[in-house]
Amino acid sequence: MLVADAQSVVEWCNEAAGFLLPAAARGTPLTDAVPAWLATAHHELGHPGPRAVPDGPLSGSIAGCRFQAHPTVREDGSVAWWLIDDTDHQLVREALHMERERTAFLAKSSSALLSSLNLGRCMDVTAQMAAESLADAALAIAPARGHRLPVVTCLRGGAPTLSQETVDPDDVPGLGEALRGFPPVPSRWIDPAVAPRWMVPEGFGPVGSIVITPLPGHGVPAGALVLLRKAESAAFSDEEEVFARLFAARAGAAMSAARLYAEQTAITDVLMRELLPPALHQISGVDFAGRYRPSEDHERIGGDFYDVHPAAVEGNASLVTLGDVCGKGLEAAVLTGKIRNTLHALLPLADDHERMLGLLNTALLSSHHTQFVTLVLASATRRGNEVDLKLTSGGHPAPLIIRANGGVEEADTAGALIGAMPDVFARTAAVSLAPGESCVLYTDGITEAKGGPMGDDMFGEERLKRALAGCAGMPAEGIAEHVEMLAAQWLGGRRHDDMAVVVISAPRTHHLSAVNGHTRGRFTA
Repeated sequence: MLVADAQSVVEWCNEAAGFLLPAAARGTPLTDAVPAWLATAHHELGHPGPRAVPDGPLSGSIAGCRFQAHPTVREDGSVAWWLIDDTDHQLVREALHMERERTAFLAKSSSALLSSLNLGRCMDVTAQMAAESLADAALAIAPARGHRLPVVTCLRGGAPTLSQETVDPDDVPGLGEALRGFPPVPSRWIDPAVAPRWMVPEGFGPVGSIVITPLPGHGVPAGALVLLRKAESAAFSDEEEVFARLFAARAGAAMSAARLYAEQTAITDVLMRELLPPALHQISGVDFAGRYRPSEDHERIGGDFYDVHPAAVEGNASLVTLGDVCGKGLEAAVLTGKIRNTLHALLPLADDHERMLGLLNTALLSSHHTQFVTLVLASATRRGNEVDLKLTSGGHPAPLIIRANGGVEEADTAGALIGAMPDVFARTAAVSLAPGESCVLYTDGITEAKGGPMGDDMFGEERLKRALAGCAGMPAEGIAEHVEMLAAQWLGGRRHDDMAVVVISAPRTHHLSAVNGHTRGRFTA
């Protein structure tokens, strides 16, 4: 304890205060005996008489330690100062504050990193956040692609930049090991002078210290994080290196997830391209058009499918297949892929629809999964200005024929569901299309679409026939678009099954005779 009068002169101090403040002898001016923060506080307490005591304890440094000073104002105006060593408590408070800041930083970085599944964006965020909070500059390095090393570099206060470096990571101590997922090399083992030019941002100046730590991923290293500090900055402490590894673990997890997502997306895109119905056009003088809409707007594939297989020999029939498998979504799409591949393998038997359906039925029955499909086959051959069709249904709605006069006929074909019974039967119908006439193949997702004014009425076959009657003479593409548009309007945004439609048309064309009288002629619009 130390006592000073109203004139800021030391009156008395105990042994402990004397040891702490050797100059605090009786009669010594307070400004010569104690630190300035304590002398100023005493002066502000003022003159004799009752004075207000500060709301909280004063604190400051004495002899390199932290002290709290608690004043007691006496009646004569003197003040007794109780000095309490607060160094340990202050260190604990500072450590707690630092831990809270770091925890908040890790939470913020996790949120920022996981908000995107784009690998480039994750690398940008990693480098930028590390440069702002952990170092003067940071580099996020992804595993090499061939002979190139993708590197995102960011200076504190700057924007991240991507570069492709043709370098050997093993030339930098600790970098090759980090990219392979080995534990980090302590920064004190890395000589800043060995940092290559590509690693040091332009205008950065001399490097004072370097931290290189792996970015751990999901089973496979996601890359490496490099932290740089300038020569005039404090070197990385052991505690800071540990914290850098905590941040790197979050960054690596985010980058690994982004890379995995990118790989899965690429695989999905390849599979989607194989499973999506093809774009249709004119083949051998016959017009084809198709439209497909999956049951869910966010999906691209489903259980409906169609294909057109051109004839191997000019003049032979092209085979059209349209089907509807049980189920929806990806599982149904996988089944459609199997069926489409099986039908493709059976193309040498395309002239015999019933045999094709029988062999497909056997293939589905031999599968360990319960799976079935309704299917319609159509063989189309151009003969003069007309198109000859063979139509065979396997448990599928019969195709509809649009005549030139606006009449709509149902093809006389029927058959059993494919993949449900040991034996199947089917009846094939022969139909000829005159120029401007069309044949419409469709799945029940169109006729069973529920909507309309009341919201629960099915579109139905009769409504479809009336709509098609107004399509007489329209090209195949126009008819397919019209059917798709009518079904969408009827649904009004409600849930629905997969929908598919294929239109086969005999175009309004004129035949051109062969120039030499021997080779095949051509058709013009």
